Amino acid sequence: MKKSSIAVLFSVLILAVSCDNQMGGFGAPMYDREGNLAIDRVRIAEYLKTAPYDSLYRVHDPATGVVLIVQEEGEGSRPRFGNVVYTNYTGSLTNGTVFDTNLEDVARANDIYIEARNYDIFTFFLGQPASQGGAIEGFSQGFRMMRSGGKGVIIIPSPLGYQDNPNLPSIPENSILLFEVELLGFD
Repeated sequence: MKKSSIAVLFSVLILAVSCDNQMGGFGAPMYDREGNLAIDRVRIAEYLKTAPYDSLYRVHDPATGVVLIVQEEGEGSRPRFGNVVYTNYTGSLTNGTVFDTNLEDVARANDIYIEARNYDIFTFFLGQPASQGGAIEGFSQGFRMMRSGGKGVIIIPSPLGYQDNPNLPSIPENSILLFEVELLGFD
């Protein structure tokens, strides 16, 4: 019986090691974060070759792939994880399609105005997931490179944005996101 227990254990071990590790929960494929990040780094570099942004300077975060195009320098320190950030923003795709904003006039001009929505200053906890009062990961990464009062564009690769979420009709799967932002302040 000992031999059969070892054989069963060995079979289970071989099966576990040989299974394709691309399966996520409930049989769904896992999101390939590193693969998509590598693809998006190339796409962002190509986009920036022709992007019509005036800037003081650009900051490329090699670890995350997030790019900050600083258009107006702020003053003071930069927000840290856990700070509450106050901002105005407009989110768009690389083709120029605006998909979200907290500015009513911009929403109306781009036919995305929602009557029941509150168009106030957007606040979020830097570094926290959206379910805990935060924002998408790339938003936090971009804002931690800014100073209060600064303006710029945060370019976010899809793994730090909405990934391959099929439930966002205005944002195609694996989209690079552009956010024109103004860091109004933080606590």
